[in-house]
Amino acid sequence: MSSKRKISLNFLIIIVLTVITGYIVYPHNQGIKIQNYGINYYNDLNFHLGLDLQGGTHLVYQSDLSQIQEDEKESAIEGVRDVIERRVNAFGVSEPIVQTSKKDRIIVELAGIEDVNQAIKMIGETPLLEFKEEMTEEEKNSVREQFKDLNVPEELLSQFFYKSTGLGGKQLERSDVIFNPNTYEPEVQLQFNDEGKDLFGEITSRNVGKQVAIYLDGLPISVPVVNEPITNGKAVISGNFSVEETKILVQRLNAGALPVPISLISQQTVGASLGKESIEKSLIAGLAGLILLSLFMIIYYRMQGVISVLALTIYSLILLSIFKFIPITLTLSGIAGFILSIGMAVDANVLIFERIKEEIRKGKPITIAIDEGFSRAWSSIFDSNVSTLITCIILAYFGTSIIEGFAITLGIGVVFSMFSAIFITKNLLKVWTTTKIGKNMWIFGVKK
Repeated sequence: MSSKRKISLNFLIIIVLTVITGYIVYPHNQGIKIQNYGINYYNDLNFHLGLDLQGGTHLVYQSDLSQIQEDEKESAIEGVRDVIERRVNAFGVSEPIVQTSKKDRIIVELAGIEDVNQAIKMIGETPLLEFKEEMTEEEKNSVREQFKDLNVPEELLSQFFYKSTGLGGKQLERSDVIFNPNTYEPEVQLQFNDEGKDLFGEITSRNVGKQVAIYLDGLPISVPVVNEPITNGKAVISGNFSVEETKILVQRLNAGALPVPISLISQQTVGASLGKESIEKSLIAGLAGLILLSLFMIIYYRMQGVISVLALTIYSLILLSIFKFIPITLTLSGIAGFILSIGMAVDANVLIFERIKEEIRKGKPITIAIDEGFSRAWSSIFDSNVSTLITCIILAYFGTSIIEGFAITLGIGVVFSMFSAIFITKNLLKVWTTTKIGKNMWIFGVKK
C-alpha cells in the first residue's frame, strides 16, 4: 500500500471514529440495540453518575462479630456484604456500591435513591421464615391454662396453638412469584434444599387434615390445611397478596438471612442539587482549562497546535463514549482523573512537536521530520505513561471508592492518550502536509 493511500485510509478511520463517538456522547434518550447472531444488547447511552453527582445516600453499618471465631470473621463479614449487595440489587438501585471497611464495617452507597428509609429497612431486615404445626390437645390446654386468668378469647389464643417444626429459611433454596391457575391470584412458591425436602415431607405426612402455619418475622402469613403428603420439596404461600407484596416477599426470602447482626452507625444524604452544582462547576473548570490550553497550543505551535486541539477533541469524544458505553460510574474524582488525562495527552503532543521542530531545524523534509519526531518522542511518552498506569493500578486496587474512581478514569485516559498522540495527531499532521501550504515552515512553528 502506498504512503498516500495509507494516510487517506487512516484519515477515513479517524472521521468514522469521530462520527460514532460523537453520536454516543451526544445527549439523547435513544439506545443501541443489537439483535443479530444471538446477541441481544441494549445501552441507554446515558452517563452513570456516582453518589456525589447524582445525589443519594451513604450508609455505614457495623457488624457484631463478638460471637464469631477469629478465623471465621473475615468470611462472616464478606457474607454480610454479599447479602446486603443482593438486597440492594433487588431494590433496584442504579450502580450501588457495597464494600467492607475496618474489618467489621460495611459501606453502602445508593446513588439516586429516593426512599432512603425503605432502603435502610430492606438492608437491615433479617426475614425469619418458619413452618409451624398444630399442637396436640394436651399442649393446647396447657396454653389455655396460662391465659386463663386473662380471659383471652379462644380466637386470639389459637395463634399460640402452633409449635416449631425445625423447617425454616435456612433450608430454603429459592422462592418465586407464581399465579394460581384457578383464581389468578399471586402466590409465593418455595423450593427447599435436600434437608428441607425431607423435613417438609415428614411434616406434611404427619399433619394430613391439619393446619401447618407459615410464619414470617413472628407473624402467620398463611395457615393452609395439608390435604396430602408433599414430598417434592415445594410449598406455596397463598393469601390476599397483591403482586407488589409477593414480589417484595420473594426478594426478602431470596436475599437470605444476614450471617451476623448489623447496626446502622452513620447515614449521610447527598442532595441532587449539590450533585448538579458539582457537575456545573466541573464543566466550567474543564472548559476554562481547555480553552486556555487550546490558546496556548495554537499561539505557540501554530498549525501543529490547531491539529493537537482537534486531536484532543476527538480523544475526549472517544473517552466520554467509553464512559457511557461500558458504562463507568462517574464521580467528581473520576471527572478530575478525566481532565488530568487530557493534560497528559497535551504533554505527549508537546514532546512530539518539539522533536519535529528539532528535525526540521536540521534541514529534514517535513514528512520525514514528522516520522522522526514521533519515533524519537515515543520512548519518553511510553515510559511516563507506563509509570502513571502502574500508579493507577495500585490506587485502584488498594484505594477507597473515591480514589478508585479517579484511578480508573485516569488509567483509561492515559491508554487512549497514547493512541491519540501516535495515531490521530500523527495522521492529521500527515494529511495537512499533503496540502499546498502544509509544508510552510512558519506554520510548523519554525522560522525559515
